[in-house]
Amino acid sequence: MKKAVKIDVKDLTVGYGSYVLLHDADYQVNQGDIFIIMGGSGCGKSSMLRVLTGLIPPLKGKVVIDGVNMVTGDAEKIQKIHEKSGILYQSGALFSSMTLAENIMLPLQQYSDYSPATMREIASLKLALVGLTGFDDFYPSEISGGMKKRAGLARALALDPDIVYFDEPSAGLDPISSRNLDDLILELNQSLGTTIVVVTHELASIFAIGNNSIFLDAETKTIMARGDPHELLKNPPNEAVYKFLTRGEKK
Repeated sequence: MKKAVKIDVKDLTVGYGSYVLLHDADYQVNQGDIFIIMGGSGCGKSSMLRVLTGLIPPLKGKVVIDGVNMVTGDAEKIQKIHEKSGILYQSGALFSSMTLAENIMLPLQQYSDYSPATMREIASLKLALVGLTGFDDFYPSEISGGMKKRAGLARALALDPDIVYFDEPSAGLDPISSRNLDDLILELNQSLGTTIVVVTHELASIFAIGNNSIFLDAETKTIMARGDPHELLKNPPNEAVYKFLTRGEKK
């Protein structure tokens, strides 16, 4: 059965002012995908994520999520889409003066009518979901880098989002913590059916979790490849994609 399209990107140009990072981008993210945005440094991966999440506008084109044009659509409908989306930033972006539970309660305080007791219960449940049972009252400074990433994910899941965006989730993690986070992403996707969009250049993560992808090329400023990363490795469309997916090994 063909999956429903969750995110539809058409004729998108990404950049800042007159500086273009990527032009004429077209791709689709299907419901339930673990979708990888990959490519070398300077290709516009993180900027593409900022456009998808509404942090910056595109220079041209449109992003349609669940049928809503996120560039020119109704402001109330756009806000509803944002409320059903979660983001895990590179650093975790936790507030250092708040406990983990308080960090997770922030989006609940802003976008829900739950009582403080219910919000506290939800925070505990989300921490348990990411393997941090009992860490509710810990501060970010009291836990490891990998635990901060998981706590950041717990906050991203606070409102039961349909889509979760990850910006370089493995950045700063040791190999074991990185693999544990990959396993958590897979579990989240498989158990809840969450659509996941990941910006990364880490090959281990790309092949461990990705089932769909785009490859951004800094030189041509275009999407050079689309599809399952495993299929792109088997049948690379060009030398640049092959070199990236094999760390430059020769055929």
